[in-house]
Order: sequence, then structure tokens, then C-alpha cells
Amino acid sequence: MPYLAILDASHNEISDFFGFQPPKNLKEVNFSHNCMTKMKDLSAYTSLSKLDLDYNSFTEISGLERCCELTHLSLTHNKISKISGLDNLPLTDLCLGGNQMERIEGLENMKSLQVLDLSLNRITSLSGLQNLHLLGSINLEKNLISEIQECKHVHDLFLLRNLNLLGNPVQEQPDYRLSVIFLLQHLAVLDQEKVTAEEKVSSVNKYDPPLDVVAAKDHMTNLVYQLMQPQVLYDSTLPSADSPYPMLVLTGPQGCGKRELAHRLCQEFSEYFAYGTCHTTRGPYLGEVNGSDYHFVSEEDFQTIVHMGKFIQTMKYGGHSYGLTRDSIEDVAREGLACCVHMELEGVLSLKYSHFEPRYILLIPTQLEKYMGHLKSRGLYTPSQIDMAVSRIDLYANFNRQRPGFFDNVIPCDDWEEAYQMLGQVVKDYLLLDEQGEGQNNNRASPDNRSTVSGHGPEEKPPSDLSRSVSGTMSHSATPLDPSDPAYRNYSTKIQAQLSPQKSPAELASIRRREQLVREAIVGRSPGVYSQLFKSSAQTAPSSLQSHDPDTHFSEDSSSDGSRASSVLSVPSSAGALSVLGHTLETHKDHMTSDQTPDDASPGTDHLATVITPSSERRPGSNIKPILPPIPTGRKTPAALSPSPSPSPNPAVREQGEANKEG
Repeated sequence: MPYLAILDASHNEISDFFGFQPPKNLKEVNFSHNCMTKMKDLSAYTSLSKLDLDYNSFTEISGLERCCELTHLSLTHNKISKISGLDNLPLTDLCLGGNQMERIEGLENMKSLQVLDLSLNRITSLSGLQNLHLLGSINLEKNLISEIQECKHVHDLFLLRNLNLLGNPVQEQPDYRLSVIFLLQHLAVLDQEKVTAEEKVSSVNKYDPPLDVVAAKDHMTNLVYQLMQPQVLYDSTLPSADSPYPMLVLTGPQGCGKRELAHRLCQEFSEYFAYGTCHTTRGPYLGEVNGSDYHFVSEEDFQTIVHMGKFIQTMKYGGHSYGLTRDSIEDVAREGLACCVHMELEGVLSLKYSHFEPRYILLIPTQLEKYMGHLKSRGLYTPSQIDMAVSRIDLYANFNRQRPGFFDNVIPCDDWEEAYQMLGQVVKDYLLLDEQGEGQNNNRASPDNRSTVSGHGPEEKPPSDLSRSVSGTMSHSATPLDPSDPAYRNYSTKIQAQLSPQKSPAELASIRRREQLVREAIVGRSPGVYSQLFKSSAQTAPSSLQSHDPDTHFSEDSSSDGSRASSVLSVPSSAGALSVLGHTLETHKDHMTSDQTPDDASPGTDHLATVITPSSERRPGSNIKPILPPIPTGRKTPAALSPSPSPSPNPAVREQGEANKEG
């Protein structure tokens, strides 16, 4: 039969291996389930492409070296203990299941292999498969593989889609499936079950979570433990709609100078910033002081603080724990200062999940050799720590490149002196200190501003023109800040106190009343009063002020307007000394006309006009302070937030408060 192409002689008792002359076109042969014991040379069968020799008694593979067309070979359920004689064959499918092999060897040169079946053997390791880059399916069912780490040998086989490890001791390992999926992210089927996208994400989040996931978990942990504690309302850092508590965070790789620059910044800008001390479980470096640079604690004490819910931010770096407590920020905030801290990138991500909204400044080395030399010269870091610090430069750079706006500013830190000069200028820009100086110069250069503020000047402008024309601090104090303005959320208590005009007693009383209503609304006592107050004042206060003649600002008609406004704006007597807008202005007028001396009034200007001049009619350089409206926004020191305010130095306001209490 010279033209025979396919021969199936399975399930017989044939013992002679290819005992016939080779047909020149023979391609597929099936001799499974026979009694063959020894393989012979098949070099004459040049067209043979598929050979099935399952269920025989072969102990060795031989005679196939010159079968240059052989792509499929099956020798399952024989007595083979070693793979040999298959070098350089174009095999794509190899089945050797049910034999006596203990190691995977002899496959190094089979570069075309795509499907490999080694089930039902005694194999303990996957070593020997790492160079078979075309492998797409591996069946190792019922072997003796016991370690998950064995999967690392096939980690670089990116075409591997199907892996079967059923019946191996490794399946008894905890989280076996997620561990294997994590090591082999390209798998589509594991142990005859489809690998889902959820399993891949879960495996990554469990064994190598992204920095964002770690930060989110840390934040959730801290928040849960915090909610388990008695709740305290912190007035000093209470978040508000217009101005969150200001913080400055310096971040960068290890040894970039962020700690030194933070201390120096707090010393130079001591009127604005104070250093926030973090906790850590690492030991102190040379020159570090406990309680000043860090609070050095043990791991046990650190976890105790975590369980007490005191941390707002925690992170792991270099095998040590770091954390920033709420108390550290409160200690600074109670002094009326902004908090300045430094931390690694992991800490920044964790802090961004909190309600605080700091300014983040990245300090990054740009000269690698100089940075490495600096780390080595300090003598504080091991070679592995230096390598880690250097490798993280790219991490910071990629974060800055891939997430625009993640950092508020980036400063090269190759030279610490230059870096500090740049940092100082950035801080001055945030604090608007340069503009404040310009505003003061403009005030001294404009002696006739006072006459224009009172409304007698011929060049009055609406508030929008004023906010555009007046630069520096006066602009920000006279008109509301735009939320898109970077300076909008950057004022601390002292900053605003210095950059804003001194508030009159009536303003302070009004502010205290509103803060008291905020506290009551937060605890659920009187939410309606606070919302009604602003709803009503927005509708009635402008009308009462706009009804006055521009040249007099206050007339007999204003009393009737104020009386009408008082019926709308009346609040409980506990709200403060100024319970109604109209009644307060009317009584204040009587006291001012009877008790105040002419020296207290501005020259050439009616004093009552000065008292109620709205902010829209003010001019730069004026020393006149508006009473109502507006109430400038901002955060107050604990003394200003005290429920029992100090007695007002103004007798008119003091008598008005007593009258309100009697009412």
C-alpha cells in the first residue's frame, strides 16, 4: 500500500514496532493500546507528522531524531522515566502523562512546543520550562508540586493561557488560587476554571497592591477606628465651605532634604507655620531628636495608637511604620498656625483621602550622581536603602508626569540652599506676602483714599471693578475670593488676621453668633435657623442699604426699613447680641450720636455714614471698617471661637446685648 497516509492499528496485541516497509506518504500512525516495548529508528518515515503510542510498555524515547515533520507525539501511560531523543524536533504537541518522570528535562531546545501534558507523574518542580516561550497550555495534574513559588519558573511565558495543577499538594496552600493568578497574570484558565477579571484585580490588590489601594485601605482602617472612639468636634481644624484648615506638605525620596527644609521653613515663617511631628517605628538617625523630628515608638505602641483611632494618615516604608496623628495637627492649629509636615509618597496618597486639603510640594533630585553621593556621605543608609531611594526618583517623576496637578509645585533639590530659596518664594506666593507689601505701599502713596471711601468721591466703582483694580491684600479683604484662586484655601487664623482689617465689635459678635449656629446645626439642634438666617439676609440686607441716599447713607427712612427687616431676620435671643439687623443699626445710631466724641469720626465725614458704609463702597487705603454686611470668611483662633465671648469694648454694643437679653 505505497500511498497509505493514515494508519490506525490501536487496541491490538502488536509487539513489532513498524514491522513493514515505509509508505512514502504515511503521515499519521496510531499504535496505542498494544504490546510494544522498544522503539526503533524511524528516519525513513520522512512524512510522519503525528504518532500515537499510548498505553504500551516503552521505557525510553528513541529513533525519532530525523523525523523532521513530526509535530504531534503522544506517549502517555508508558514506563518512561526520562525525556530524551526529542532535541530539535518541530513538535508542537507533546503528551507524556502517566509515566514515571520526576523532573522536567530534555525540553530546552523544543522551541516550537505549544501544548505539554505531563500529568500523572512524580514531578516536584516546574524548572525546565522557562525557555519554552511558545507554550500556551501545561497539564500537570496529579503530580507532587507543593510550592506556589514553583510558578515563577513559567512567569515569563507570556503566551501561557491554560495551567492545570489539580491533584497537587500545592492546592492545600492558603489563597492558592489568588497566589497563582497573581504570579501568572496572563492566565485565562486555571485548574479547568476560567480566570475572571475580578480575580486578577483581587490578586494584585492582595499581594502587590498599587499605592492608591494601600492608601485607601490605611484610610479606611484609621477612619473605622476613629469612629469607634467618642467623637470630638475640633473647632481649630473644622472644615468649612470657604477655607479648609491650611497645611503644607513637603514630599520627595529619602534623603532629599525635606525634613531639613521643613524645619527651616517653620523657623523663618514662624508667624505662619509650625512643624507637625509624626510617629515612626524606626530608630532615630544621628542628630534627630525625639518629640521634635519624630515621635519614636515601638511597633506595638504604634498599633495601639492605630486602634485608638488617633491617626489620620499611616504608611509603610522600608519595613517601618509612619503616621500623622490628629493631635499633632491640633497642637499647631490651636496656636493659630498652619501645619507643615514632610512625608513619602505613600503618606501623601493616604492624606489625600482625608478631609484636609494641604498644599503638596515635591522635592526631587535631578542630578543622580550628586544625589547618590549625598546619601553615601551622610553614612546613615545601607546600600540597599540607597538603591531603593534612587529607584524611587522615577516613581515620583512618573506620578508628576501621569497625574497633572497631583503636586501643587515641584522644586529641584540638588542644592538645598537654592531649593530653600525657591521654596520660600513659593510659600510667599501662597501667603500673598509680596502682594501685601505692595498693598501697604499703595496705601501710603494714596493719602486721599479716605475721602473716596465714604461715598463722596466722584469715581465710585462697583465691587467687580474694585476687585479687579485693587491689588494685593486689600482686594482680598474687601471682596470675596474666587474659589478658583489658589489663595482661596490657604489662610490660617493668623494669616487672615494680619492680612484683613481689624474687625469691629459688632462684626465679632455677628461672627460668634453664626459660629454658634453652625455648631448647633452640626449636632442637629437647630439646622433650620442657620439656613433661614442666610436665606433671609441675602434677600433683605441689600435692600435696606440700597434705599439710602448716596450722600447721606442714613436717614429717618432707614429706621422703618430696619424695622421691616427685623421681622424677617429675628432669631432666638441665644443667637448673639445682634439678633436683628434693623434694630441693631437703629440703636447703634442713637448711642453713637449721644456717647461718641467728634474725634472718633473721620474728618469731613458723617460718623454714621462711616459705621454702615457697605464694602462695595470702600476704597483701597481706607482705615474704615464695615460692620454689616459682609461678614468676612475665615477661621478663628480658639479664643474667638469660645462660646462665651469677652465683653465688648464698645458701650453701645454692650447695652444693645443687654437689651436683647431682656427682650
